[in-house]
Amino acid sequence: QVQLVESGGGLVQAGGSLRLSCVASGRTFVSYAWFRQAPGKEREFVAGIAFPSRVTITHYEDSVKGRFTISGDNARNTVYLQMDNLKPEDTAVYYCASSLRPYAELTEAEYHAWGQGTQVTVSS
Repeated sequence: QVQLVESGGGLVQAGGSLRLSCVASGRTFVSYAWFRQAPGKEREFVAGIAFPSRVTITHYEDSVKGRFTISGDNARNTVYLQMDNLKPEDTAVYYCASSLRPYAELTEAEYHAWGQGTQVTVSS
């Protein structure tokens, strides 16, 4: 059974940092992404990473460029999201997603598995 488990969320003050982790089990994927959903808003793409052949490709949503870093160990089916200089508008439930397609940015429908989400709250 395929399962994605996120961890690392919590409460942090503006300007602080958090590191989210996602571990996949059940099969090996070639790309992962982090999405987030704030209260009353649609879920949005945050960052993605793909491992086509021996290359690692990343992609970021504009508002997190320079503040968030996605990384991963495909051999261990693990991906991370390092979030620095957090802002109150980053407050959301963060979801890990995985795909069999080797691209760093895909539509939600192209991700084959999703985690349950982890809450990130940034206070001002």
